Amino acid sequence: MSGFLRRVGGACAAHPWRVIGTWVVALVLALGLASLSGGTPQDNYDTPGLPSQQGTDLLRAGFPQFAGADARVVLHSAHGRLDAAELRAVGGRLRGVQYVDLVAPPRLSDDGDTALITVYYDRPVTDVGGKKALDHLETALAPARAAGLGAEIGGQVSENINSVDGKAEAIGIVVALAILLAAFGSVIAAGVPLAVAFLGLGVGSAGITLIAAATDVSTIAPTLGSMVGIGVGIDYALLLVTRHVEGLRAGLPVREAAARATATAGTSVVFAGATVVLALMGLRLVRLTTYASTGFTTAVVVVAVVTSSLTLVPALCGLAGHRLLGRRARRRAARMMAPVPGQLESTGRAENAGQAENTSAASPAGGGLTARWAARIGRRPLPWALAALVLLLTLAAPVLAMRTWPQDAGSQPTSTTQRRAYDLVAANFGPGANGPLLIVADLRELPRTQLDPLVRTLRTTGDIADVQAPIVSADGSTAVIVAEPTVGPSDAKASALVRHLRADVLPPGVRITGWTAAFTDISAYLAGRIWVVVGFVVGVSLLLLLVMFRAPVVALKAAVMNLLSIAAAYGVIIAVFQWGWGVRALGLPHAVPMSSWLPLLMFVVLFGLSMDYEVFLLSRIREDWKATGDARGSVVRGLAKTGRVITSAGLIMIAVFAGFSLDPDVTVKMLGLGMAVAVLVDMTVIRMVLVPATMALLGGANWWLPGWLDRLLPHIDLHGDQATPATETVDLPAPRGKITDDEPAAIG
Repeated sequence: MSGFLRRVGGACAAHPWRVIGTWVVALVLALGLASLSGGTPQDNYDTPGLPSQQGTDLLRAGFPQFAGADARVVLHSAHGRLDAAELRAVGGRLRGVQYVDLVAPPRLSDDGDTALITVYYDRPVTDVGGKKALDHLETALAPARAAGLGAEIGGQVSENINSVDGKAEAIGIVVALAILLAAFGSVIAAGVPLAVAFLGLGVGSAGITLIAAATDVSTIAPTLGSMVGIGVGIDYALLLVTRHVEGLRAGLPVREAAARATATAGTSVVFAGATVVLALMGLRLVRLTTYASTGFTTAVVVVAVVTSSLTLVPALCGLAGHRLLGRRARRRAARMMAPVPGQLESTGRAENAGQAENTSAASPAGGGLTARWAARIGRRPLPWALAALVLLLTLAAPVLAMRTWPQDAGSQPTSTTQRRAYDLVAANFGPGANGPLLIVADLRELPRTQLDPLVRTLRTTGDIADVQAPIVSADGSTAVIVAEPTVGPSDAKASALVRHLRADVLPPGVRITGWTAAFTDISAYLAGRIWVVVGFVVGVSLLLLLVMFRAPVVALKAAVMNLLSIAAAYGVIIAVFQWGWGVRALGLPHAVPMSSWLPLLMFVVLFGLSMDYEVFLLSRIREDWKATGDARGSVVRGLAKTGRVITSAGLIMIAVFAGFSLDPDVTVKMLGLGMAVAVLVDMTVIRMVLVPATMALLGGANWWLPGWLDRLLPHIDLHGDQATPATETVDLPAPRGKITDDEPAAIG
């Protein structure tokens, strides 16, 4: 693989304008196709096989008007009772909205100052037009607002829209640029990773829009794609640029440095990207459309940024030449280019350059801060390992109290119309009116004479505030009874009520559906499927690490550490959101349970991203170990060479993810904060303490490989050894002097 990547890197560096032009054309074409033929992301919450879905299917068959989406329009007067003529006018305008099939009569509050009007569409929410459908409703309500009435919109139409305003991305870009400038000391070097990441992200995001035209794509998919795409794109490009700069510092010509960087660091990028993609594919095992679409659309973005990193980085590096180096490093490189007596033969120069690299790898890592830290950990590894483990378990402890629930309008910020509609309904009709239970009876199984006794039983059931009279379908096959709980849909009592009704109250032939019942089923279903996804993702990642490093102990240790960092992130999310320790700082009015979608989403993304750092670090440790045979020393030197790369990459990812915690959507807030915490834990506690401590404890056992497994595993040229023959010629003389870890203009 490294031989192929070496040729790719060399060719791209030799013809930079062709590569750049190809990517610009690809971006323009992708964006053009997306604007002309792209679709709009829409959530599809159909859950085949779940009890609530059976009720929904029965309801749709008996009452076709309930088969489509709904919107809940709430009108409120601050000056007394609502005018009946105005209500009729609003209803008439709503009936004229595109795709509206039925407008229910207004439901008035006891004091008459608030009305709830339910609007039914003739098609599912995925087909009503997304933001356009909400705009049509806003237009219909404009005259009422002009007359002084408050008008808010809840229901599926408004709650199925997730827009990205670009603020989070902007924050991430600014912080990333500052970190890259501090790391490289060169504006050009800092700009390369950003340019590569955003070209790849642009193509990948256009791909999401095109996929949305062909199938249902979750509304959170574009946000997650941007979040992951920016983070990994900058990280991968940063790793390649860093390795390229190392080659320039070692006296290699620009094209050769680009080729070697792509052959070595590029292999790590391929494996790291493959791990992220395969982890995302684990979401398909959940068998829910919204999860499957989120997985493969985000994978499209990752593939795009990996491709852009492997081609655009060497192209831009070839174009920039030595301008990637800071001033001091450029002067130093110029001194190294001076002819050295007795080393004029090209073959001798190549050999000396290779010896310089090997000496740098084998020698002590110098007095760099990271090297000194790694050496300190290595001297007393057991206390450090135990301290890190205790800290991780403490952070993860809140997981034991985790409660999940799909986020509804009640957990959204008050700046959104769906949240304001939710609050008006709760204040004037009771909190249960925001999540009514639809009791659906199949009259082919339940005699019609049993409907009235069923209504009386429901009215005497605890935690039910109101039960409406049954409505029978025109064909007499189905009846529906609307029951409103005493609590809101996200309250734990609502889920308990659904389970109680199913187990102890409802006779055969009667099912519960509606959002509260559906969310109860989805939460339980996801809790059961998470272990299937965890097993797949961990198993595939272990296999990739085993193939890559040929070290079972290293692969198993990496998986365990990633699980610990993810558990710590879960714990922080639960403490902040479910326990309410920081919700007001994040713009939420009260504590909310962890979103049911979050544990799986966070797991697959974070496991893949954590493996990125593991691959970057272990590649350098293994490279040094292969060159020296010094198991303990290779840990110190490998960490010293990658410490600043991982720190810079981690800080950039934290900035990107933390920016998304400012998003108004609560699920995105949780995802952004959780991923930022996980990366922080990963780059500090895991990489800087637990990895060097455990590897120092294990020593040579890290790289143990039984003979039978050695014969089964393929041999992969991970470090470019096969791609760089000893007799290869180089155009520049070998560097003079030792390369140290303290060069201010470099990271590695």
